[in-house]
Amino acid sequence: MTPGLFPAEPGRIGTDESGKGDFFGPLVVAAFFLPEGQEGVLRELGVKDSKRTSDARCLEIAATLKRGYPYHSVITVGPAKYNELWAKLRNLNRLLAWGHARAIENVLERVPAGKAVTDQFGDEKFVRSALLQKGREIELVQMPRAEEDPAVAAASILARAEFLTRLRALAREVGADLPKGASALVEAAAVRLVKAKGPEVLERVAKTHFKTTVRVLAAAGVSRLV
Repeated sequence: MTPGLFPAEPGRIGTDESGKGDFFGPLVVAAFFLPEGQEGVLRELGVKDSKRTSDARCLEIAATLKRGYPYHSVITVGPAKYNELWAKLRNLNRLLAWGHARAIENVLERVPAGKAVTDQFGDEKFVRSALLQKGREIELVQMPRAEEDPAVAAASILARAEFLTRLRALAREVGADLPKGASALVEAAAVRLVKAKGPEVLERVAKTHFKTTVRVLAAAGVSRLV
C-alpha cells in the first residue's frame, strides 16, 4: 500500500521493545495499530505496560491481541544478529530506531495510519531518518512513559510475549537455564554455560557487549569470547 494514495485510517500505531536490558535472549520490537475508539476494549482485556504484567498473562493477552487486531508487526533480532548489528552501529539507540522504524513500516504496508507513538528512548531523528529511508511519512510522537498509551501498552505486551517465547526456545536449544534480566543469577547461569559449552556459545544466546560478558568470562577462567 503506497502512503498518500489513501486517507489515514482513524487510529494510531504504538511501538515498544523488550529484551534490551536482558543479557540472554533477543531484542524484540513490536508495533500495534489501535483503531480509534478501541481504548476501552484494551483496558477490558487487561492491556497495560508489560513490566506490570506477569509472564503468563503477557502470553495470554498477546494471543488475544493477535486474534482480534490484524494490524501488528513483531521484529525479532536474535542474539547472533544483534551482536553483528552492534559491532556495526555501536549505539543502542540507533539499533532501536532501526527496529521501531521497521515495525512501523510493516504495519503501514497494511493500514495507512497517520500517527505513531513511541517511547522516548533517544533522539527522534534516529527513528525519523530510518523511516524516511523507506520513503514513509507519518506523524511521529516520542514521549516519556509512552506505555501509558494503550497502543504502546499493547505493543509492549506483544514484544514481551515474543521475547519470552524466543528465550525459552534458546534455553531448550542449548539445554540450559537462561534467566531474564542481568542480575547475579544471570551471571551465574552464564558462567555455568560457558564452562559447559565454551565461551563462543554466548554469541548465540547473549548480548555480548554487556559488561556482564567480561565478568562471566573472568569467572569462567576464559580470556576472550573466541
